[in-house]
Amino acid sequence: MIKAFVFDAYGTLYDTRSVSAVINAAFPGQAGYISPVWRMKQLEYGWLRSMMGHYADFWTVTREALEYTLRTAGLDADEELFEQVAQAYNQLSPYPDAAAALRALSGYRCAILSNGSPGMLSALVRNSGLDGQLEKVISVDAKKVYKPDQRAYALIEEELGLPPSEIVFVSSNGFDICGAKQFGLTVARIERITPAALTEDIRQTGGASPATLYDALRSQLEAHGAKPDHTIQSLSDLPGLAARLNA
Repeated sequence: MIKAFVFDAYGTLYDTRSVSAVINAAFPGQAGYISPVWRMKQLEYGWLRSMMGHYADFWTVTREALEYTLRTAGLDADEELFEQVAQAYNQLSPYPDAAAALRALSGYRCAILSNGSPGMLSALVRNSGLDGQLEKVISVDAKKVYKPDQRAYALIEEELGLPPSEIVFVSSNGFDICGAKQFGLTVARIERITPAALTEDIRQTGGASPATLYDALRSQLEAHGAKPDHTIQSLSDLPGLAARLNA
């Protein structure tokens, strides 16, 4: 019996590309580079810190990644402008179907498990209006290590008091799917970009754009690791999946 749905935040409930408006206001025409590279380095710096045993919270990692990205683009930002752009991660837009999907799952316990720091996640769910539909917002900060480290997923059982067999973990990120499956969770993958669509994009662009590279590296199933138990195309498919799992 499935009793809870636990969601990744960045890229699953919240669209990381929604930072583009803030970026373009600060650096006109640069969002196509800054948005995907910032996100890639944000993830990489979390993993790097985990492997080195040199943890810092996700707000620090986010700022480090933005600093790297602006430097590689040859862009300068004073303290005020830098802070304005960095804060875009606390104002991410939820995917259009997120609120309705959570409402439709009101009979289940719903939570977030995210690499985000407690402060970032608190601001994010409050600013998006999803806070009233989530029982818990769990940050890996409690374990001082980033997903897909197995210690991060242990927080779900600790916080909800449920065994993995009663939890569906929802993510669109390949690395997260590997980690959650390794931990023993039932995993639902959101496939927002199909392999065929990605292949066609690469064929047309030669894979040259940062956005296409990001999609190739982060939106697809990994060759390493167990596969998800269920693949859906959007959050709006979750109520139907829940009904099938508990039929």
